[in-house]
Parts: sequence; C-alpha cells; structure tokens
Amino acid sequence: MKSEIWSWIGDLSQVAGIKHYELRSGRAKGTEAFDVRTGAGLAFTVVKDRALDIAWASYKDTALSFITPNGVVAPAFFESQGNGFLRSFYAGLLTTCGLSYIGTPCEDEGETLGLHGRLAATPAEEVGYRTERTDDSIEFVINGKVRETRLFGENLTLERTIRCRYGENVLRIEDKVTNHGFTRQPLQILYHFNYGWPLLSPQAEILLSAKSVTPRTPHAAEGLASHLEICTPQPGFDEQVYYLTLNSDSQGMSKVALVNAELGWGIYEKFDIMQLPNFIQWKNLGAGEYVMGLEVSNSFLDGRDKERAQGRLPFIEPGETKKYCFELGIVDGDAEISALKAEIAGYR
Repeated sequence: MKSEIWSWIGDLSQVAGIKHYELRSGRAKGTEAFDVRTGAGLAFTVVKDRALDIAWASYKDTALSFITPNGVVAPAFFESQGNGFLRSFYAGLLTTCGLSYIGTPCEDEGETLGLHGRLAATPAEEVGYRTERTDDSIEFVINGKVRETRLFGENLTLERTIRCRYGENVLRIEDKVTNHGFTRQPLQILYHFNYGWPLLSPQAEILLSAKSVTPRTPHAAEGLASHLEICTPQPGFDEQVYYLTLNSDSQGMSKVALVNAELGWGIYEKFDIMQLPNFIQWKNLGAGEYVMGLEVSNSFLDGRDKERAQGRLPFIEPGETKKYCFELGIVDGDAEISALKAEIAGYR
C-alpha cells in the first residue's frame, strides 16, 4: 500500500493486521489462533494448534466457510481410530489431511489407519507471525512447522507459510513437506476446502473445467448429471463425492471457483495440477450440514491399502522435499466474475 495510509491512521490495527489470541471455552479451550484482516474485506482465522489450518473466513462480514456442529476443537480431543476424525473435524475454510495417509479407514501393511490422518489435529511448532512493510506494500505473514513422526516409522514435516497483503483480497499458502527420515515413506495429502452458507446457496455456481468426472460410489453416480447443481438444505441428504481430472492453462495452473449471483461475488482456488492432480468434489447439502468441498489432493480417498494395491500410492524419498502452493482470492462484481469464467473456459 502506498505510504499515504499512515497519515490517516494511528496504528495499522485500526484497519488491518494479525491478532494472536487463545480460545477459552468448551472443547476449544487452550487453542491458539490468529485473526487476519486484509483491510479490503477478506478476513480469516488461522488455528495454530490445528496445523495452521483456516477455520472461519469471511468477505465483507459475510461467511465463506462451513463450520461443523463440533466447532473448533482442541487437538487433545482428537480420536485417531475409525471415523473418530469426525468428532473433532470443524471443516473451516481449510482442513489439511495427511501426511502419511488420507481417506477411508483401513489396515495397510499391518498398520491400522483412521479417517484422513493425524495432521489436522497436530499443533504447529516454531510458529511466527509478522508484518512486513515496504514503500509500496504491507504484507502479513504467518509461518510454522507441523510434524508427523513415529518411532520405527515416518518422520515428516510440513512447513507452512500463509501470506496476504493489505488492501488485497488474496491469500497465498506455501507448503513444503520434507522427509527427515532415512526410509521411503507414503505421502498422501488432501487440501479439504469447505464452503458454506450464505456463499453456498441455490444462487451459487461452481466454476471449473474438467476432462472427466468419476463418481466415487453408486449413490454418487445417481447424481452425476447434476453434480454441480446446488439445492436448498435437505434433511437426510446422503453425501456425494466425485473425482475430477481438471483442465489447466499452458503452465499447468488451474482455477476452480464458487460464485454467488445474489451476493455478486465469489472465491477461487488456484493451484498446480502437476503438484496435486486429483480434484475432489464433496457435495453434502444436508440440513445443518450444508457444505460444498472443493478439494485438491495427490491421491484418492478410498484407503491407503487400495492405493498401494493399485500402484497409485505416492511416496517421498529420504531427504526429499515436495512443494504445494495455493492462491485463494475473491472475485467481486460482474466484470471480475465474467473474466474468471472466460479464463476457466479457455483451459485445455
């Protein structure tokens, strides 16, 4: 931002910035978090004790993300077996699943694995936050490390940096996963982006360009023709999941978006399909569970045992680092939405 802002304010916190605090009640008690405001309408909460994932998010005080009935839950309440993940899953704008396994509970090579791994319930370490000021910009930065380790097993570290700038409605996530061990390890990672009402409604539209769409289950196959359609909340709605192979631009970058005609704005995700080739649509339009997941992964969700058996299980070598980068941004107004639609329509 240009230097003239400083003559109008006493402290930057008047209009934007990072606020560090601790949640003090219920099952969230003791959980540290950061509220971030860009000063242009975008605001979000990074949960330090839950893998530096993002819980609440809003644009111009209108919610973007879905929060489950659990609310934010401290990592001490995490249940690793079976579907216990669902008792502490708050969804939020982003829940990161992994690192050594994601998807359906299973037993793989003698190891019992629960739903979606342990990463999302792991507190971050070496966490820092800062405001970087230059002559023409103000950037807010949060960074830290999340480790998944086991004696006689994996020694993996996710190093995450979240960046945004004053006056912009864009946030960037830069992840690096490193194998600090001495043996080759499975690496499954899922970026579980979750959108809720009022952004998600029958007036909303999903924007993407796909080569193929594969239903995960026979029930999902029944809704294949209408998988992008959004209805009102339905009691007893049975979730539907689809695997999509996306098109991209000439650099391998792809965008997907959820835009709402009634609100006049939406949000996009931008990512590299060479890094994360699997796009997953989680359609769950139940009453009280009204959410659309537009998720990105390096794997599928049918269990690590099945991925291994089919020769699709990703691995990371000793000392190797893999990078995953995202941009999430707001499009506001007919012109920006139309430009985004045209961009996505041009993917091949």
